[in-house]
Amino acid sequence: MIGPFRRDVVVTGFVLAIPVFLLGLRGDFSFDDVTVRLLWCLGAAWVAVGLLRWASTPFPTRPSRTAPEDQPAAPT
Repeated sequence: MIGPFRRDVVVTGFVLAIPVFLLGLRGDFSFDDVTVRLLWCLGAAWVAVGLLRWASTPFPTRPSRTAPEDQPAAPT
């Protein structure tokens, strides 16, 4: 499980929060709106990084059921 304050999560959350910061500086959002939306940006970043890590993890391979190469096959 990945923690909510890993470097990749925080950087992604900051990138997602850039529009929120800009709208707060422009005066469209109050300070309370900005702080609440920053938490949502961190949550969205945590989910996005978690999904990317899950999607990029290779599936474990199953051991093959064939006879090993160093042993002869069983007689049939």
